[in-house]
Amino acid sequence: MTTLLIATRNAHKVGEIQAILGADFHCLTLKEFPDAPAVIEDAETFSGNATKKAVELARWLSSSSLITNHSPLLVLADDSGLEVDALNGAPGVHSARFAALDKTENSKDADNNAKLLRLLKDVPPEKCTARFRCVIALVPVTCGKIENASPVCFADEFEAQIFDGACEGKIQANASGQGGFGYDPLFVPDGFTQSFAELGEDVKNKLSHRAHALAKLKNYFSKLPT
Repeated sequence: MTTLLIATRNAHKVGEIQAILGADFHCLTLKEFPDAPAVIEDAETFSGNATKKAVELARWLSSSSLITNHSPLLVLADDSGLEVDALNGAPGVHSARFAALDKTENSKDADNNAKLLRLLKDVPPEKCTARFRCVIALVPVTCGKIENASPVCFADEFEAQIFDGACEGKIQANASGQGGFGYDPLFVPDGFTQSFAELGEDVKNKLSHRAHALAKLKNYFSKLPT
């Protein structure tokens, strides 16, 4: 079994990742490491933010006294967001704090959604095409220092492996559904008439941007020597 530290305290995101990865992966979260350093996501790309989080947390864990045979050997960090074509790709990397771009903390989902709808109010429905995009960075905490360690070893101890995924769709004029989080009530994936918030976790976890990126990660692990 592969043990991962998921670099987030977002319970919704952790639930999605664990459900998609399945029983072959044991997932820990930052809630179990309250002293972990806060990482400022100030990169201009999803890949940059994901890599920065994964590398900084891997370095911290490698230099801490928390590393034991039962500690996570790999850090998984992701950055994801919504790209709306009519807004030139916004909110993009600012998706979580779209309603308050001058602040470093995330905005409330309702505020982000309200701002998005306000900006799109005069855009024809057929022009409201969008996609969710996800980039995952995977970084080993240590290599060759722990008995029975993972076979994942990179030339650079903190080099990141990158996996990406996208889900195409459109933004609807009104929110619908009680499930999901973030922009899910506004996003209708291609081939469906219901929003992510209406489709349910089982459906979403098969076609979401995060599902596509995690599928690539699982395929990567399946090809590693045992």
